[in-house]
Amino acid sequence: MSFTLAEPAAISGAGGIRKKVQSYSDIGVALLMVLIIIMMVVPLPTWLIDMLLAMNITLGVVTLLVTFYVKRALDLSIFPTLLLISTLFRLSLNVSTTRLILLYGNAGELINAFGNFVVGGNYVVGIIMFLILVIIQMLVITKGAERVAEVAARFTLDAMPGKQMSIDADLNSGLIDEQGAKQRRQDIQREADFYGAMDGASKFVKGDAIAGLIITTINIIGGLSIGIFMRGMDAAQAAGHYSLLTVGDGLVGQIPALLMSTAMGVIVTRAAASSELGPDLVNSFTRYPRPLYIASGMLLTLGLLPGLPTAPFLALSLLMGFLGYTVGREANVQAIEAEQQAAEKPQLGQQGTAPQAGASPGGAAPSETPKAEPVSPEDVMKLLTVEPMEAEIGYAIIPLIDPAQGGDMLDRIGTIRKQMALEMGIVVPPIRIRDNIQIKPTEYILRVKGAEAGRGELLPDHYLAMNTGAAEEDLIGVPTKEPAFGLPALWISPDLRDKAEAMGYTVVDAPSVLATHLSEVIRKNGAELLTRQEVQKLTDMVKETSPAVVNDLLASLSLGEIQKVLQNLIREQIPIRDLVTIFEALADYGKMSRSVDFLTERARESLSRLISLKIQGPDGIITAATLSPNWEQKIMAGVDGDLTRGWQLNLDPREVQKMINAISRAMEEMIVKGLPPVLLVHPDVRLIVRRLIEGSIQNIFVVSYNEIVRGVQIKTVGMVE
Repeated sequence: MSFTLAEPAAISGAGGIRKKVQSYSDIGVALLMVLIIIMMVVPLPTWLIDMLLAMNITLGVVTLLVTFYVKRALDLSIFPTLLLISTLFRLSLNVSTTRLILLYGNAGELINAFGNFVVGGNYVVGIIMFLILVIIQMLVITKGAERVAEVAARFTLDAMPGKQMSIDADLNSGLIDEQGAKQRRQDIQREADFYGAMDGASKFVKGDAIAGLIITTINIIGGLSIGIFMRGMDAAQAAGHYSLLTVGDGLVGQIPALLMSTAMGVIVTRAAASSELGPDLVNSFTRYPRPLYIASGMLLTLGLLPGLPTAPFLALSLLMGFLGYTVGREANVQAIEAEQQAAEKPQLGQQGTAPQAGASPGGAAPSETPKAEPVSPEDVMKLLTVEPMEAEIGYAIIPLIDPAQGGDMLDRIGTIRKQMALEMGIVVPPIRIRDNIQIKPTEYILRVKGAEAGRGELLPDHYLAMNTGAAEEDLIGVPTKEPAFGLPALWISPDLRDKAEAMGYTVVDAPSVLATHLSEVIRKNGAELLTRQEVQKLTDMVKETSPAVVNDLLASLSLGEIQKVLQNLIREQIPIRDLVTIFEALADYGKMSRSVDFLTERARESLSRLISLKIQGPDGIITAATLSPNWEQKIMAGVDGDLTRGWQLNLDPREVQKMINAISRAMEEMIVKGLPPVLLVHPDVRLIVRRLIEGSIQNIFVVSYNEIVRGVQIKTVGMVE
């Protein structure tokens, strides 16, 4: 009989039970706190005390075992609160058991078992064991964990500004969205709160150990007094009876306390864990064969020394030797595989091609050098194909791209394509990645339709540190320039990353540098990527939901004219996601004129709400500089024709240069003041002004009065004379 069909039901049932337990967990915690208070003031029966003591031990064991499987501290962020509740629960048990010991001379079977069986009925041995446990907990585990938590909290708080800047850099480069940035900021805040809470929670464990020692001393003194003066026992009998009970009570309480303090130490010391504790330990001790061989020889020497037992040392020596041989053999196999892969890389550099990013997850595949064969016309025709976007990389950058070598660049490029679609409405075609041995090993070239659009260098094993103005100290590194924006930067070693972030530097890894540069190249060349075929796909998509708009549009304009309008919008960083609004405007004004410039201005006016939102400040006010009426009149007088039928500008080049210089100075003043560079002009001259300055001034918003949505406040900072 097969149980395959029953397993999902069982899993579903287990999940349902877990959900039910979680739904009533708040009631359970409330009842536990009420029970803790009751235990301090109301005597409990011995059978219930036994159950609660067993629960206390179980809680300590389970908590310690859970910490072995935690990869990061935040996975058990409730631990400081759990430490407080367990400590209070344990102290309440001490109060209850003390009451039973002093009133009735009996605190249950569990305490009697620890007093008689565990320490052999010898209260002197029990006291010594109890003191040893307390010393181990206070001076070794708790003190060490407390120091680690304190240092971790301090360094976590110091590194918070650098981590926040790194998140902002990833967000600005499009590697993460707003939700991802919010989640990472919350994780940073939770991490700082966790280590701060752990620094304080360690005092609970330390105080618990001291309280246990004091309570045990009081119990012994009180038990002797009650036994001798109230129950008529002799001193030896009273000491034997009450001391055994007290020691049993102390051991029952200190063992869970020791487990909880050990769990605390495991949590705060596993800062750089990559997996569970077990695999980490095995990997650490079986990574290098030489220490195992040395240990084997040392153990064999100890086993041969006279006076020492031979069997244990000989067995351990054989075990270490066998482990060393196994680890060494696996290392040799891996070295041979690495040599084979290295031998294949030169062939990859000649003709190897990585797959298109976003189209296939594979890395660059090696290809054998083909023999000389006659070239057919079909093969020559393939060479004429020009990729919309491609990246040529040196062989040192291949590990960043190849998923088989741990590279995640293909996933990042997929994220960039999604980001461009959301932000600009651009469908970025698949990006082909090729290796090129003719460039530097650490160099890469970004091409758009075969033409170079960007170039840079990466040091894969380093981080790029940029001083955004907050850092005052210097770092040791390789001077360079950030390839996307040309900012001065340094390539630093990984061990300087935390220091650089603490000093105020913005630190990013090599894949993030490449992803940021790629994003900027796409933004600057997005219009070139919008082909006529892509426009056909966009119109087909809109036709599914708004067929009347598309039919009206295509009755007036061709795909080529629509493509040119959309390209003009993208060149000025206007998103084209709202295609229905754009197509409606083109359909309305396409009957009046088929001039691309005229239609572009009308499409911009239809997107006034989007344009206003793009240029307004956090307070909702648009701050802009205006163009002098004298300049506007000169431009209008120098225009032959109009936007509807076509136009030509006849102006003195010296006058044009004066205007460009004046606008440039005004925009620089706005940037220095932290304002977006916005120039507000008359609708009839907006496009002409934009065409005149676009080759000299970058990243400026030239908008007309008709492109400001009603109700938005405008604040002028000056006039360009």
